[in-house]
Amino acid sequence: MKTHSVTPDQITRRWYLVDAEGQTLGRLASRVAQILRGKHKPIYTPHLDTGDPVVVVNAEKIHLTGRKMEQKAYYRHSGYPGGLKETPVQRVLEKHPERVIEKAVWGMMPKGKLGRAMVKKLKVYAGESHPHEAQQPVAIDIRDWPPQTQIEEE
Repeated sequence: MKTHSVTPDQITRRWYLVDAEGQTLGRLASRVAQILRGKHKPIYTPHLDTGDPVVVVNAEKIHLTGRKMEQKAYYRHSGYPGGLKETPVQRVLEKHPERVIEKAVWGMMPKGKLGRAMVKKLKVYAGESHPHEAQQPVAIDIRDWPPQTQIEEE
């Protein structure tokens, strides 16, 4: 019996729409990362980008558990001595709420060329509207995992 390996021309993409309102950040990010990687498909192949594009709306209404709103911070370093900068998550949510979800999903993606290609399919918007209506994204509830619409179709 031979193992079947999917080829890039056999991969079909389907857009998904996820509403982040009231969702927990880590749970939302891990499930979005699985969709971006294609782990919800029976044709999943680790060395190929078999995932689907995901549009996340209402990023400003994401929920953080515990005391993360006061304690969690994002760090960056300039490369110079004393160049460590710290930004609390509360300030990032006020100015750029989409970056919180993008950074959480990015941390769950594989590192390297393939991971960068997969994360480009993530589109995050702070409000309810998004410019991807032409792609006809299928609205899914992340709490119902895995999305049954994709599995039934293939």
